[in-house]
Amino acid sequence: MRFILQRLGFYLLAAWAALTLNFFLPRLMPGDPATALFARFRGQLRPEAMQALREAFGLTPEPLLGQYITYLGHVLRGDFGVSVAYFPSPVSTIIGTGLLWTMFLAGTAVAVSFVLGTLLGVAAAWWRGGWMDTLLPPALALLGAFPYFWLAMVALYVFGFQLAWFPLGHAYADDLTPGMNLPFLASVLRHAALPVGTVVVATLGGWMLSMRNTMVSVLGSDYVNLARAKGLPPSRVVLRYAARNALLPSVTGFGMALGFVLGGSLLTEIVFSYPGQGYLLLQAVQSQDYPLMQGIFLVITLAVLGANWLVDIAYLWLDPRTREGS
Repeated sequence: MRFILQRLGFYLLAAWAALTLNFFLPRLMPGDPATALFARFRGQLRPEAMQALREAFGLTPEPLLGQYITYLGHVLRGDFGVSVAYFPSPVSTIIGTGLLWTMFLAGTAVAVSFVLGTLLGVAAAWWRGGWMDTLLPPALALLGAFPYFWLAMVALYVFGFQLAWFPLGHAYADDLTPGMNLPFLASVLRHAALPVGTVVVATLGGWMLSMRNTMVSVLGSDYVNLARAKGLPPSRVVLRYAARNALLPSVTGFGMALGFVLGGSLLTEIVFSYPGQGYLLLQAVQSQDYPLMQGIFLVITLAVLGANWLVDIAYLWLDPRTREGS
């Protein structure tokens, strides 16, 4: 328990540093959100409205330290300000909508790729020299060498445009009302099939090769040989003794990948016009929407820190040596 609390304290310190950078960096840039929004209206706003806009975006005349304390208080309440691109909608509302779609899309893709790649790596290491060990790794490595967006465009052109098997974009059909009903859920799965498949194909080889190489090393260790000498069933030797220890490096990679999915699906979401965090970030950059950019960057940072903390907890369960050391 002390180990978990120590790691939590470290991640809270890192989160505070991220909050501080998130506050000061936009204020060091030329211009401000109020000026960008005023320019968008092209003379439709009176000059007297500038001060009200500055206060709406948290740009008050008080010193930076006072603004910083006010900013921390708002963030702790979940208030990230007002969006410029979607004015006057709150940033938290916009991020919340895009976050759900990104977590579904990229989270599903990473989970499927991790589980499938890990199982293929275990099988390839156990049956070394077989077709799974000789054909799959180079084929998947070749596919993984292509960028996400290139595979996404090829899949969209072939399966969406030419064959018309899947929709060309968006998260669900325009004529459906979101809700927990079968037509809407079926449309969501159909629209997510190509984006999820693209990410899985591009990342599957990395998970498989990582697990396969670690498993080969673990299978030659003394405790695995002892388990074999005892006459234990092969399935128990593979899963209980070899795979559990070989899984530790992959768990670390999974935690990092799970944290970065909130920002790493940017290009995939742009190609498929998927309404997630990546697509919102593109809109924020194009509109110079500093509050929305700040909110998205902060959510991505907190997701990475939270995922790493969960990995630390998983290590306590997977590796008894960690529990003894703590």
